[in-house]
Amino acid sequence: MAEQRPPSGRRAAGELEGSVLAVLWAAPGPLTAAQVNERLPGRLAYTTVVTIMSRLHEKGTLRRERVGRSYAYAPVRDEAAHTARQMHSLLQRGSDREAVLARFVSDLTDEDEELVQRLLAGHPALPSSALPSSALPPSAVPSSAEREDR
Repeated sequence: MAEQRPPSGRRAAGELEGSVLAVLWAAPGPLTAAQVNERLPGRLAYTTVVTIMSRLHEKGTLRRERVGRSYAYAPVRDEAAHTARQMHSLLQRGSDREAVLARFVSDLTDEDEELVQRLLAGHPALPSSALPSSALPPSAVPSSAEREDR
C-alpha cells in the first residue's frame, strides 16, 4: 500500500519524531543533529532535525549534553519503555479503562496473549521494581475461548 501523506507531501511531526527516535535508539551513544540527519532515510533540512530534537528534549523524551558548539542527544528511555509509556498515556485518556483493556486483549494474537499471561503470572522478563503494584492476576486475562464468546 502506498504511504499516505498530507496534500503538501510533508511528513507529519509524529512520523518525523519517530524516525529521529529510531535513529537514536539504534546508535551506540548520543548523536548530534547532523549525525542523526546523516542516518535518516530521505534527508531533511538540518534545521528541521534540530527543531525535532529540541522539541523531544523539551518533552523530556531526549537528554542532551553540550559537544563543542552543538548538543548531542540520547533517548531518556529505551524503545520498549517509551512505547509502554505511550500506551499508559492513551489508557489514562480513555473514560472506560475496563472497556479499553478488554478490547485490547480481545485483539491480541495467541502468541501475544500467552506472553501477557506469562508476564502477569510471574513477570519473568522484568525486574520486580519495574512492575506496577496493581498488576492483574493471570485469571483477569480472558482466554481465547472467553474472548470469542464476547
